[in-house]
Amino acid sequence: MDSLLGAASQALAGQAGQQQAGGLDLMGLAAGLLNQHGGLPGLLQQLQSSGLMEQVQSWVSTGANLPVSGEQITAALGSGSVAQMAQQTGLSQGELGAQLAQWLPQIIDHLTPNGQAPAAGSAGGVDLGNLAGMLGGLLKQG
Repeated sequence: MDSLLGAASQALAGQAGQQQAGGLDLMGLAAGLLNQHGGLPGLLQQLQSSGLMEQVQSWVSTGANLPVSGEQITAALGSGSVAQMAQQTGLSQGELGAQLAQWLPQIIDHLTPNGQAPAAGSAGGVDLGNLAGMLGGLLKQG
C-alpha cells in the first residue's frame, strides 16, 4: 500500500504545483501524510491517539470543524516528521504546523463527506486521483 500511495503521490506531483497555498504544496503534503500513516485511517488514528480525539471527530462528522493549533498538530504528528516536511517545504516547523492546522481539518472533512471514517486496513477510501481537485476547491474557498 505504501508503494501505491507513493506512486500516486509522484504521479500527481505535476498537478501539485497548481494546488498551493502561500507556496505550500498541499497535494504533496496531504499525499505524504497519508502515505506515512498508512492511509486516512492511520492518519486519523495517529491524530486521535495523540489527544485530538474531539477535534478529529468534528472534522470527520458533518458538523462544524473544531480548530486545532500548529503546536497540537506538530505534537500529534511528531516533531521529527514535521521537521522533515518543513525542510522539504522550506518553512519553519512553526510555520508548517500553522499551515497544517489550517488545512488538515478541511482536507479530512472533504475526505469524509458522509461523516464516516474509512475502516482501518482499507486503502483509506481516498481516491488520490481526485485529491488534487479537492484541494484546488479548498484553495478557491479559502
